[in-house]
Amino acid sequence: MGPVRAAGPRDRERRHAPTASSGADRTLVPVQELHDAPLAPLTTFRLGGPAARLVTATSDAEVIEAVREADGAGTPLLVIGGGSNLVIGDKGFDGTALRIATTGFALNGTALELAAGEVWTDAVARTVEAGLAGIECLAGIPGSAGATPIQNVGAYGQEVSSTITEVIAYDRQARETLTLSNAECAFSYRHSRFKAEPDRFVVLRVRFELEDAGGLSAPLRYAETARAMGVEQGERVAASAARETVLKLRAGKGMVLDPEDHDSWSAGSFFTNPILEAAEHEAFLARVRDRLGPDVTPPAFHSDGGRVKTSAAWLIDRAGFTKGYGTGPARISTKHTLALTNRGDATTEDLLALAREVVAGVREAFGVTLVNEPVMVGVSL
Repeated sequence: MGPVRAAGPRDRERRHAPTASSGADRTLVPVQELHDAPLAPLTTFRLGGPAARLVTATSDAEVIEAVREADGAGTPLLVIGGGSNLVIGDKGFDGTALRIATTGFALNGTALELAAGEVWTDAVARTVEAGLAGIECLAGIPGSAGATPIQNVGAYGQEVSSTITEVIAYDRQARETLTLSNAECAFSYRHSRFKAEPDRFVVLRVRFELEDAGGLSAPLRYAETARAMGVEQGERVAASAARETVLKLRAGKGMVLDPEDHDSWSAGSFFTNPILEAAEHEAFLARVRDRLGPDVTPPAFHSDGGRVKTSAAWLIDRAGFTKGYGTGPARISTKHTLALTNRGDATTEDLLALAREVVAGVREAFGVTLVNEPVMVGVSL
């Protein structure tokens, strides 16, 4: 890796020969490379310092070559897609940041394959236009398709794990491209094998199996969506109507990217909903009774093994961190308590200070420790 260049970003083109993993011959193509490259513009938070080196890859072969080059040199590697789930430290990243800008949308009947760099919300719109169901309630989620299996992205009653059939990824340990089945991805709530082994896999392509329901949506599983559409949970509606409803609901919470709306300068939900063991849930309920009275019942979603998922937004609000909380450049969204936002001139440390205050306040009030959803780069709570 060359030295960091203090003079500022510098473009350089490198020409690479085809690699065996590309699957086909291809002509030499330019790869963009920047040094001392700003990363903040590549994130939805618009926060973080520069990368020593930034490479933008537009094909799977270029992605693989960049990864192999960094691994071979022992250089730290940061993979960036849409930047919607990243918190990068103010000092930046002393290594190679790889921006995946691959494209590819292939629909064959109900089978969909997306390149990792495809804009997720655009892909959702195209499937709805094709009359297919399965991801319509995931509309408006910022970021790239390749990030969706990592987080097992979900919202409004849908998760990508219910439609993903395979993920094609480069395995940095085996130094080969693998096709992982849905089961091999080990999906769970906002988690996957890719998240559990963050330095092993680089997602290249994602395959889905959608549903042809004659233009109707999948059964609506989220109460808020069903209410907004005037139907009962479990009913189907026009997939296009479901998508539009979700977009309106998300926009009302600042969860649709808008350069003019600082409530959308966030990573969406900053904290995951806590999942409590049975004993932890009982202790939590006791704290709720002591603090808020015997008639207050927190949200509870029961799952196997006696575990109970509760609402992080409810916890934050009831601990005293209401919409718009804060006086500094990083504040809770004025539209949604789960979103921490950059009001325009925040630093990453401003954001982390707010996050730590929220975590400490919720723990003191209810004995529950919130866990951040975004990936932390060079920083931690």
